[in-house]
Amino acid sequence: MPRTKGGVVARRRRNRVLREAKGYWGSKHLLFKVANQQVMKSRQYAFRDRKVNKRNFRKLWIVRINAAAHMHDMNYSVLMHGLKLANIDINRKMLADLAVNDIATFNALCDAAKKALK
Repeated sequence: MPRTKGGVVARRRRNRVLREAKGYWGSKHLLFKVANQQVMKSRQYAFRDRKVNKRNFRKLWIVRINAAAHMHDMNYSVLMHGLKLANIDINRKMLADLAVNDIATFNALCDAAKKALK
Protein backbone atom coordinates (compact mmCIF):
# COMPACT_ATOMS: atom_id res chain seq x y z
CA MET A 1 0.00 0.00 0.00
CA PRO A 2 1.61 3.29 -1.08
CA ARG A 3 1.95 6.16 1.35
CA THR A 4 -0.54 9.02 1.28
CA LYS A 5 0.88 12.27 0.02
CA GLY A 6 -0.71 15.62 0.86
CA GLY A 7 0.63 17.66 -2.01
CA VAL A 8 -2.66 18.84 -3.47
CA VAL A 9 -4.24 19.63 -0.09
CA ALA A 10 -1.13 21.41 1.21
CA ARG A 11 -0.78 23.50 -1.96
CA ARG A 12 -4.47 24.47 -1.81
CA ARG A 13 -4.11 25.51 1.85
CA ARG A 14 -0.97 27.57 1.12
CA ASN A 15 -2.53 29.23 -1.89
CA ARG A 16 -5.59 30.15 0.18
CA VAL A 17 -3.36 31.88 2.73
CA LEU A 18 -1.36 33.66 0.00
CA ARG A 19 -4.59 34.80 -1.67
CA GLU A 20 -5.72 36.26 1.65
CA ALA A 21 -2.33 37.99 2.06
CA LYS A 22 -2.64 39.71 -1.31
CA GLY A 23 -1.67 43.37 -1.06
CA TYR A 24 0.53 42.92 2.01
CA TRP A 25 3.91 44.60 1.89
CA GLY A 26 7.20 42.90 1.04
CA SER A 27 7.56 39.18 1.54
CA LYS A 28 4.31 39.06 3.52
CA HIS A 29 2.42 38.39 0.31
CA LEU A 30 5.04 36.17 -1.32
CA LEU A 31 6.38 33.68 1.24
CA PHE A 32 3.97 31.25 2.84
CA LYS A 33 5.47 31.21 6.34
CA VAL A 34 5.60 35.00 6.69
CA ALA A 35 2.23 35.41 4.97
CA ASN A 36 0.64 32.87 7.32
CA GLN A 37 1.93 34.72 10.38
CA GLN A 38 0.63 38.02 9.05
CA VAL A 39 -2.78 36.58 8.12
CA MET A 40 -3.16 35.17 11.64
CA LYS A 41 -2.16 38.54 13.14
CA SER A 42 -4.56 40.33 10.78
CA ARG A 43 -7.41 38.14 11.99
CA GLN A 44 -6.55 39.04 15.59
CA TYR A 45 -6.62 42.74 14.68
CA ALA A 46 -9.95 42.31 12.90
CA PHE A 47 -11.49 40.53 15.91
CA ARG A 48 -10.23 43.20 18.33
CA ASP A 49 -11.15 46.14 16.13
CA ARG A 50 -14.74 45.03 15.59
CA LYS A 51 -15.20 45.80 19.28
CA VAL A 52 -13.09 49.00 19.15
CA ASN A 53 -15.28 50.20 16.27
CA LYS A 54 -18.39 49.93 18.44
CA ARG A 55 -16.66 51.92 21.20
CA ASN A 56 -15.58 54.63 18.75
CA PHE A 57 -19.07 55.04 17.32
CA ARG A 58 -20.60 55.33 20.79
CA LYS A 59 -18.05 58.05 21.62
CA LEU A 60 -18.92 59.90 18.42
CA TRP A 61 -22.66 59.76 19.17
CA ILE A 62 -22.11 61.08 22.69
CA VAL A 63 -20.00 63.97 21.39
CA ARG A 64 -22.71 64.91 18.88
CA ILE A 65 -25.50 64.69 21.47
CA ASN A 66 -23.47 66.78 23.91
CA ALA A 67 -22.80 69.47 21.29
CA ALA A 68 -26.50 69.65 20.39
CA ALA A 69 -27.52 69.64 24.07
CA HIS A 70 -25.24 72.62 24.76
CA MET A 71 -27.34 74.66 22.33
CA HIS A 72 -30.22 74.15 24.78
CA ASP A 73 -28.17 75.16 27.85
CA MET A 74 -27.84 71.53 28.95
CA ASN A 75 -25.04 69.04 28.86
CA TYR A 76 -25.10 65.41 27.82
CA SER A 77 -25.62 63.88 31.24
CA VAL A 78 -28.41 66.28 32.20
CA LEU A 79 -30.17 65.64 28.90
CA MET A 80 -29.93 61.85 29.27
CA HIS A 81 -31.16 62.06 32.88
CA GLY A 82 -34.09 64.26 31.80
CA LEU A 83 -35.02 61.84 29.02
CA LYS A 84 -34.93 58.96 31.48
CA LEU A 85 -37.20 60.85 33.91
CA ALA A 86 -39.57 61.65 31.02
CA ASN A 87 -39.71 57.92 30.17
CA ILE A 88 -38.32 58.58 26.70
CA ASP A 89 -36.34 55.51 25.72
CA ILE A 90 -34.19 56.37 22.69
CA ASN A 91 -30.74 55.03 21.98
CA ARG A 92 -27.70 57.21 21.45
CA LYS A 93 -27.35 56.35 17.77
CA MET A 94 -30.86 57.61 16.97
CA LEU A 95 -30.50 60.61 19.27
CA ALA A 96 -27.25 61.64 17.55
CA ASP A 97 -28.90 61.23 14.15
CA LEU A 98 -31.79 63.45 15.25
CA ALA A 99 -29.34 66.05 16.58
CA VAL A 100 -27.66 66.24 13.18
CA ASN A 101 -30.51 65.71 10.71
CA ASP A 102 -33.82 66.55 12.43
CA ILE A 103 -33.29 69.52 14.72
CA ALA A 104 -36.99 70.14 15.36
CA THR A 105 -37.49 66.67 16.84
CA PHE A 106 -34.33 67.00 18.92
CA ASN A 107 -35.61 70.36 20.24
CA ALA A 108 -38.87 68.68 21.28
CA LEU A 109 -36.92 65.96 23.10
CA CYS A 110 -34.82 68.60 24.91
CA ASP A 111 -37.96 70.45 25.96
CA ALA A 112 -39.48 67.20 27.27
CA ALA A 113 -36.28 66.49 29.22
CA LYS A 114 -36.28 70.01 30.73
CA LYS A 115 -39.93 69.62 31.76
CA ALA A 116 -39.23 66.28 33.42
CA LEU A 117 -36.29 67.76 35.34
CA LYS A 118 -38.48 70.47 36.93
